Amino acid sequence: MTDVLSRRDLDFLLYEWLDVVALTSRKRFAEHSKDTFDAVLDLSADLAHKHFATHNKKADAHEPTMRPDGTVEMISEVKTALDAYAAAGLIAGAFDERVGGMQLPTTVARAAMAWFQAANASTSSYPFLTIANANLLAEYGTEQQIDDYVRPMLEGRWFGTMCLSEPQAGSSLADITTRAVLQEDGSYRVTGTKMWISGGDHELTENIVHLVLAKTPGGGPGVKGISLFIVPKYLPGADGAAGERNDVTLVGLNHKMGNRGTTNTLLAFGDGTHTPGGKSGAVGFLVGEEHRGLSYMFHMMNEARIGVGFLAIALGYVGYCKSLEYATVRTQGRSLGAKDPSSPPVPIIEHADVRRMLLAQKSYVEGALALGLYCSRLVDEHDTADDAATGDQATLLLDVLTPIAKSWPSQWCLEANSLAIQVHGGYGYTRDYDVEQYYRDNRLNPIHEGTHGIQGLDLLGRKVIMQDGAGLRLLGSKIAATVARARSLGGDATGYADALDTVWNRVVDITAALWAAGDAAAALANSSVYLEAFGHTVIAWMWLEQLIATEGKSGDFYDGKRMAARYFYTHELPKVGPQLNLLASGDRTTLDMKNSWF
Repeated sequence: MTDVLSRRDLDFLLYEWLDVVALTSRKRFAEHSKDTFDAVLDLSADLAHKHFATHNKKADAHEPTMRPDGTVEMISEVKTALDAYAAAGLIAGAFDERVGGMQLPTTVARAAMAWFQAANASTSSYPFLTIANANLLAEYGTEQQIDDYVRPMLEGRWFGTMCLSEPQAGSSLADITTRAVLQEDGSYRVTGTKMWISGGDHELTENIVHLVLAKTPGGGPGVKGISLFIVPKYLPGADGAAGERNDVTLVGLNHKMGNRGTTNTLLAFGDGTHTPGGKSGAVGFLVGEEHRGLSYMFHMMNEARIGVGFLAIALGYVGYCKSLEYATVRTQGRSLGAKDPSSPPVPIIEHADVRRMLLAQKSYVEGALALGLYCSRLVDEHDTADDAATGDQATLLLDVLTPIAKSWPSQWCLEANSLAIQVHGGYGYTRDYDVEQYYRDNRLNPIHEGTHGIQGLDLLGRKVIMQDGAGLRLLGSKIAATVARARSLGGDATGYADALDTVWNRVVDITAALWAAGDAAAALANSSVYLEAFGHTVIAWMWLEQLIATEGKSGDFYDGKRMAARYFYTHELPKVGPQLNLLASGDRTTLDMKNSWF
């Protein structure tokens, strides 16, 4: 079976570049070593290949269905795989020991999860959401809520979801209409409808813990009135087990082009199908304080955004691995210099255009993986910083990079999937080969957890100007340090450093110019173009970092890294120039267009 990821690449990024072993000098990770990190990665690769990859195509062909009684039917292999995942303790990997976790660095935990995401995007979504749900509750929940909900999720007995969107509101959370009313016993009764809820119903676990955004009376208009509630499918009993059925009803399943093995649901809260305690409304429990729900949910949303980026990376990566293998065994045509038509055909990897497509994929997926792991390392820096200022800096940098970590892989690792299909030729778009499914699965990620448009508005409208541009300056200082190190090496590294420095300075200047006129609509009109240009610049930085890490090392692996860096700087970074020119021109085409002209 073809590997779904490159362990050699992960080892390079984790140990030779990011030096995650150095984290073991910190109290939180003191019980760990390179051996324990390797053991987790080995276990993850083994489970992913044995239990997840083996039913990926079957789950795609036999998606979940809703039975007449309102329950969900799906293939049995999904539960078998998830039971094996939970039994290995991987859901609890990065959590505190006090709640049953292993206190793994987030960097290692994310790398481990990537194996499962590459092997089976759909099945991996259930623990992915559960981990993010449990992280939020571990941060903001009461000790009782942690005991009641986090512990069962970390044991794999219960799974979790996030319930934000509504049919009429979509991504506009200010317009949600789900309501929550306080009861005499301190609980709330929640009524409303939530849409696009991944993992929203199934029979995989004893219970499902929904985190639901709803508005309470007196909270004011817009997002200021939003609170966050735990609304379990079954109310916890006195013994901690799932008890009485709550009034959460599966209305229907959404059928997507990809991730077909993940239930994606329309849920009704408090529609009267069930009446817990003899009263109408789903029973909910407030997380934290009223009217601060969106700030709490951003903890899960930002984690999910980076997780979606990792899913896009994993799908792009496995497509690259499959197309590379195919290109080495598929023979077709002859070299351009061959004169004898009776000579045997050559593997298609011998053809320059196939190499171009493979190099493009390599530069996208390995550059994106570096960014995802770098962002994960920032989480570890924040969690274990020696002082508050260092931790705050890590968080500030992560805030700026999160829109890129979500959106860039969603766009360019999807392009890698498209190229993987192209490498396969006519076979690529048949179901006999895996790469067409990877493309369909990955096409969801530019929409998951905020579209490109939303990420562009977030980056240009908030992240680069917050704290008077402190995050942008901090990122600039990191890039400048990399540029200085690269220049000291000489050779190709110096040329790449100069190119990156030039582009980054233009990004900074154009950012200032866009806001100088004081016209927010004009500044943000081309924010998606800004997002793409900014993202390509960040990935160029990641490639320069990787190039530096190869210095003085020989062998095919390192030569491949150097050539991928060369490809990105020669073929990809120059694309940023026209985008920056457009931004600098103050183009108003989208603003000046009238609806009636379409």
